[in-house]
Amino acid sequence: MKEGPDIARIGTLIGDPARANMLTALIGGKALTATELSQAAGVTLQTASTHLSKLEDGGLIVQRKQGRHRYFTLADAATGALLETIMGFAASRGHLRYRPGPKDPALRKARVCYDHLAGDFGVRMLDSFVCRGEIETDGENLSVTPKGYAQFEAFGIDLSRLASNRRPLCKSCLDWSERRSHLAGTLGKALLSRMFDQGWARRSDDSRAVLFTPKASENSCCNFRSAPHN
Repeated sequence: MKEGPDIARIGTLIGDPARANMLTALIGGKALTATELSQAAGVTLQTASTHLSKLEDGGLIVQRKQGRHRYFTLADAATGALLETIMGFAASRGHLRYRPGPKDPALRKARVCYDHLAGDFGVRMLDSFVCRGEIETDGENLSVTPKGYAQFEAFGIDLSRLASNRRPLCKSCLDWSERRSHLAGTLGKALLSRMFDQGWARRSDDSRAVLFTPKASENSCCNFRSAPHN
């Protein structure tokens, strides 16, 4: 018997169309019920429960109980990053399941990737940080510069606390629609949370699209238009 990580099991779990649709629905970071996930997958509630049990046993999702209700979320940020990478790889190979619909422009512009900003605006935000010398990049490796520390602290983000987290402070995440990197890690999460808290952006009610308000243009962290974008 071969030894080592069982990637075949992960591939089987993600490869089922119904389970793939469930995982895609959860990549926005929201906790969803089995009923909501059955609708996303296009299967009955009973079938959805079987799929959810397999995903939970495989370590891809976890469930949370709130009173009589059960909600499901992705297990962690690593799961979200894995799914986003697979989506980017599939898109780069032309493996698309449907023609772009009315909601696609909003998702391509700005969306939640588990807990950080993705899409055109996510890529532009990282570009702007690099252009202003606040983040340095060496291939896929990202690091915050002294100038960046000062700017992010002034923005209301406690980098010392974030740096003590087991998750990376800065992480490059391949954007499936832009085919370029956006900012993940604890800093990426903190920036998106700060935007929501300050009323500069909000989540769409019916998708993982992020909608920005006029207030966003007044803040350097949301200066997407001035960032270089190839």
